[in-house]
Amino acid sequence: MSIQHRRLPWWRTAVVYQVYLRSFADGNGDGIGDLAGLRSRLDYLADLGVDGIWLNPCYPSPQADHGYDVADYTGIEPAYGSLAEFDTVVDDAHARGIRVLMDLVPNHCSSAHPWFQAALAAAPGSPERDRFVFRDGRGEHGELPPNNWRSEFGGPAWTRVPGPDGEPDQWYLHFFDAGQPDFNWRNPEVPAMFEKVLRFWFDRGVDGFRIDVAHGLYKHADLPDWEGAHYNEFAWDQPEVHDVYRSWRAIADSYGPERDITLVGEVWVPEVTSLAAYLRDDELPQAFFFDLLLQPWSATLFRASIDRAFAEIGATGATITWTLANHDVHRTVTRYGIVRPESLPAEVDAQAARSRPRGEVDVALGQRRARASTMLLLALPGSQFLYQGEEFGLPEVLDFPPGLRQDPTWHRSGEVDYGRDGCRVPLPWSAGGANFGFSPAGTAAAPWLPQPGWFAQHAVDTQIGVEGSTHSLYRAALQLKRTIFPAADTAVTWLPAPGRDDVLAFRRGEATCVVVFGGEPFTPPAEWGTILLRSEPADTGGELPGNSAAWLR
Repeated sequence: MSIQHRRLPWWRTAVVYQVYLRSFADGNGDGIGDLAGLRSRLDYLADLGVDGIWLNPCYPSPQADHGYDVADYTGIEPAYGSLAEFDTVVDDAHARGIRVLMDLVPNHCSSAHPWFQAALAAAPGSPERDRFVFRDGRGEHGELPPNNWRSEFGGPAWTRVPGPDGEPDQWYLHFFDAGQPDFNWRNPEVPAMFEKVLRFWFDRGVDGFRIDVAHGLYKHADLPDWEGAHYNEFAWDQPEVHDVYRSWRAIADSYGPERDITLVGEVWVPEVTSLAAYLRDDELPQAFFFDLLLQPWSATLFRASIDRAFAEIGATGATITWTLANHDVHRTVTRYGIVRPESLPAEVDAQAARSRPRGEVDVALGQRRARASTMLLLALPGSQFLYQGEEFGLPEVLDFPPGLRQDPTWHRSGEVDYGRDGCRVPLPWSAGGANFGFSPAGTAAAPWLPQPGWFAQHAVDTQIGVEGSTHSLYRAALQLKRTIFPAADTAVTWLPAPGRDDVLAFRRGEATCVVVFGGEPFTPPAEWGTILLRSEPADTGGELPGNSAAWLR
């Protein structure tokens, strides 16, 4: 059964569910999520009510950064399945009306990629090395890195390699793990390869890509030292990158309006104005608006962030792509539940400190706020991306047993940045069974990351059909949003809540969304309408408890 084409491109109003495949569902019992596990849960996703899924990288990879170190851009990691299985997943998803986005990693590849292996075997100045960023070192014997750039995962952004004679040779650039060498996008072979990769997957029916580190790719041609404290303006957001996305947009559009292919950029830039530049008519259709994700729980800050999105992105005519969670940040329950923040070591990047804060967590409070924030997110005009397990009400796993963290960020930061393992723990599908239902019955293999015992409290089989559960709220909200909020991208009308600067309310069409950020209850004015859905039960009919949200009409 084919998907019916809609008048608006599907992605402009889509709710997309992010599948971190390794942790979603294990189909063969080896403790690692895979395509068979995903296929077994497609009915769950269809019932939840999402329009599409985004798969984190599932290409062949040594897993130095769990798939973001790609060894082959046109294959499937054997631990996850086969190319034939992938095709079946796409067909089965489409039959359920679910679009499929893949994850493309164009800034870097794996050190196991054939191109990089050829570069290691070749001499300095060779065509093989020119596909990457190799440079001679500084110092009397080239013993110092070519510049002072730092890896996003901690430590220097350069690694020295031995030459053919075994003696220390040139250095190569890697803005992430040493197993992830950066491509040289000034070499025409690199863009040519990725254009072929796009067509390979589009020809297999893929509906689009999320683009990893979309603001990367090009570096300043002179590779000068960067003296700033954080955001390296010589390494990110170079003007040449926009030509890449003009090319890719043309390729996507060439498949015709019936395919409605989208490209979603992961663009971390300091200013929303810079983000909007990626969303010009002939560039990316979408880019994540991370500004809202980085805000603490505050009505004032949330509104200011939303206003920035409307002012900068809305002005371009592009859709706003909202998200509050993904595989790189702490889960919303934990972020919004911190009651006593902890000062993080100076080695922790400033952005990571905002997106992965630490401190004493009130889980119950965090869950209330996370549920309310979801209703806010889903009421906004544009597209929303949800991260797997958020609908379970899962907190971040922070207390890993010693030696079991796998994120390279943890190791490269000298074990001060907890990294991203805590939001990637395999999901609890049932309160009992093998690995809380993550793996098939009778499975002996442990999950690839340990699941804490308290996961049983959040298992989805204890929530499905249960009134008041987080899963039930998500399902109800996804169904209701399509009937009460306009389908087209429309601005919001802010509504005043006199005497309450902790209440955020806006109207879209005939529906109103109200969020109480403070702890005191709030009774919406009668003219706002009748409450149709609320994130928390109330003692009295018209009153909203603190740290809750409601939709009215």
